Amino acid sequence: MEEKDKTPQTHRRDFFKKSLALAFGGTAAAVPIAAGLMVTFDPLRRNFAGVGGAVKVTSLDALPADGVPRKFPVLADKVDAWNRYSNVPIGAVYLRRTKDDKITALNVLCPHAGCFVDYMPGKGNYLCPCHVSSFTIEGKIDSPGSPSPRGLDELEVQVRNTEVWVVFQNFQAGRPEKVPVT
Repeated sequence: MEEKDKTPQTHRRDFFKKSLALAFGGTAAAVPIAAGLMVTFDPLRRNFAGVGGAVKVTSLDALPADGVPRKFPVLADKVDAWNRYSNVPIGAVYLRRTKDDKITALNVLCPHAGCFVDYMPGKGNYLCPCHVSSFTIEGKIDSPGSPSPRGLDELEVQVRNTEVWVVFQNFQAGRPEKVPVT
């Protein structure tokens, strides 16, 4: 008797079995990998537009009509990659209410180097302690030779019923034009 060649041959059924096992195994492995990638890259796909809108700062009752600026903290909700914080200080503003009920808001940061300016009631102006530059009560540059490239940054104010809302925004320091910080 002659022996036939006993080399294993791949049959069509074996090929389909192995192909289906590979496809199902690849799918079963891809699901947890995709879920892990989605969790890892979740912060990158979120929309971080910043504050952008108006933030409630105070009530009209807390702002007398004597024309003297008052400093108020700006509190807002912040969201970073995975956390949400409520009522976090994001800055401060000087609010001033005049006798004709006009309300102005100035950012407390000096446009020169980003230092906090102080209101000097005795002099009736703002003073930057970093470079001894002064600004008028309206926020314009008051001191000759000031290194500040522009006056204090005025912010939009909205009065809603009895509340004062400010569209809070920081701007890049050291530039003559107001360029928002993103």
